[in-house]
Amino acid sequence: MRYFAAAREAAGMTSEQVELEDGGTVASLLRELTTRHPALADATRTLRFAVDEDFVDTEALLRDGAEVALIPPVGGG
Repeated sequence: MRYFAAAREAAGMTSEQVELEDGGTVASLLRELTTRHPALADATRTLRFAVDEDFVDTEALLRDGAEVALIPPVGGG
């Protein structure tokens, strides 16, 4: 698990390892993360999710060893 910007501030760390049961999805990972870090609940509304450097939705299945990143919206020009 990798955290960037507001997600990093809410979690209080840049990364951590999380174990899920088989069949885990990004949504089940988010439930686990917001249990561990309640401040993430507000941040997740605007974040995008990447698994192994590909953007995915919350129903994406996670494989063992996958790198998941919470990515904030990007603005500017």
